[in-house]
Amino acid sequence: MNNGHTLLNIDGHPVRVQAGSSVAAALRVAGGMGVARTSVTGQPRAPFCGMGVCQECRVLVDGRRRLACQTVCAEGMRVETSE
Repeated sequence: MNNGHTLLNIDGHPVRVQAGSSVAAALRVAGGMGVARTSVTGQPRAPFCGMGVCQECRVLVDGRRRLACQTVCAEGMRVETSE
C-alpha cells in the first residue's frame, strides 16, 4: 500500500485504488463501465446486486474465480476479466 492506496493489475494494466476498495470498484475505476466479464452471447456483464447473489461480477483473481463485489483489493493482485 502507498499513501492509502492499493496498486493492482487488471487485464495487464496497473490500477491504483483507495485502500479497502472492492475489485468491483477497481473495475469501475479502470474501465468506466465496470465490466467484469462477457457473457456467452458476447454481452458485457457488470456487478448488479453488489452482494454476491447475481454472480454477474465473476472474475479471476490471482487465477481463482471470485466475485468482484465481495473481494477486497490487495497490493499486487492480478485480476482477469475474461475466463
